[in-house]
Amino acid sequence: MTVSLPLVVVLGFLAWGAVKFLGVRTWIVVLIALFGFWLSHTFMAPAIESGTRSGVDIVNSSHD
Repeated sequence: MTVSLPLVVVLGFLAWGAVKFLGVRTWIVVLIALFGFWLSHTFMAPAIESGTRSGVDIVNSSHD
C-alpha cells in the first residue's frame, strides 16, 4: 500500500512530536517556522526547493 503525504504534513507531525515528547518549547517551533517562511523569500529559495525535491526523489526511487 502506498500512502502519499505532503512534506509539510510530515514536518508538522515532527514539530508536534518534538513539542509533545521531547519537551521543545512551542516558541522555538514558531521561530523556526518563521525563519523558513522568511528564507523562502530570499535568493536561496530555488536552491532549497531543488535540493528538497532531489532528496524526496532519491527517497522515493529507492522504494520502487
